[in-house]
Amino acid sequence: MEGTSEKKKKVWTDEERLELASKLDTELDEYISNLEKKSYTEGWPEDRWDEEMEKHPFFMKKAPEPGEKLSPLMEGLLQLKYGEDENTPEELANNYKEDGNFNFKHKKYRLAIVSYTEGIRTKCKDTNLMAQLYNNRAAAHYMLKNFRSSLNDCKLALKLTPKYIKVSKRAANCCFHVKNYEQCIDFCNEILKECPNNDMSLRLKSQAIAAGEQLKIEQRNQDKLEKKLDKGKEDLLTIIRSRGVNLELIEGKRIPVLKDLEPQTPQVAQSRVHLDAQNKLIWPVMILYPEMQQTDFIQNFHEDASLLEQLEQVFSVPPEWDSEERYTIENINVYFEGKDKCSLHKVNICQSLGKILQDKQYIVRGGTPTFLVLVNSSEAEKRFLANYSIHYLRVFLKCKDLNNLSQSIQMNSIIV
Repeated sequence: MEGTSEKKKKVWTDEERLELASKLDTELDEYISNLEKKSYTEGWPEDRWDEEMEKHPFFMKKAPEPGEKLSPLMEGLLQLKYGEDENTPEELANNYKEDGNFNFKHKKYRLAIVSYTEGIRTKCKDTNLMAQLYNNRAAAHYMLKNFRSSLNDCKLALKLTPKYIKVSKRAANCCFHVKNYEQCIDFCNEILKECPNNDMSLRLKSQAIAAGEQLKIEQRNQDKLEKKLDKGKEDLLTIIRSRGVNLELIEGKRIPVLKDLEPQTPQVAQSRVHLDAQNKLIWPVMILYPEMQQTDFIQNFHEDASLLEQLEQVFSVPPEWDSEERYTIENINVYFEGKDKCSLHKVNICQSLGKILQDKQYIVRGGTPTFLVLVNSSEAEKRFLANYSIHYLRVFLKCKDLNNLSQSIQMNSIIV
């Protein structure tokens, strides 16, 4: 028997191929249709697409608010960029520098300062990178006109890289802005050593020299003015003593000092006794009305003017609180408190203020002469005089002295 015959390869007709393909498609459809049906839960629900996209770092339109919960993807990206476990100090410092540069470019200088500061806090070993962070933070401070903070950062950058010309230029400008002209000139000289023809440094140095000379002139003039004012103050005390005016001394001193003339009442704090062109004393004076719990303040009472003249101005128009018009020149009595603080002394209102203040019983307290005005023979006056030495004004206001009294009553008018 001869060898086995070869198996012949079947030849497919076009009709047979189409029939087989149709059969395979049908079987595949049946297989897919018989698979277990599961709903797709991994994607974003259609009704929350906008919300979910806003949380995605690739699609969000604004940065998360402080305290806002971050999406897991955002937290992961933050860890990759800012996590200490994922980055070396140098990488972190560089990342913060890039953030700061981005904010600086968009003129968000305060945010830039925050980013540069975080980079500096990494304390990386790369001195050039640290110098850049200090320099960039100095630039942000400079744009905000924080010239002293900018100068401090410039100095820190120069400690790390002494030949940092860009930083020296900014430091020189900062010194000029804070009027530290000598140091400005020093920085300009350092720049000119490296760049002898630097126009900015040459111009700034010239301006600093001129401004420094002008500042010295102004300081000399200020010193002269202060000496003149000090002499004027000493002359004031000398004239007060020559007038025989008694001042209440503070701090147990025996000799009057300028502090003895400082008003103790807030309403009169800006008005102090002074001299006019003829070396006459001009006093601030308080007029108190205990019955009505009111007061008037005369800012400039000339020592040669009488109390009558000033009171006529005060009562030229009846005060609102005096509806019965009882307070008139003919119907009032004026008193001052004695130096023992337990007695009242009636005033002759025809006398000048200077004459009244020469009374041995009169003590000027807090640099402000004070007078009390009461309606003549009124019940209030009788009660006031009867109780004064015992209760010391306790009937009206519980206070320790007339200066405290003036603080607790309403200020009605100020006469200049």
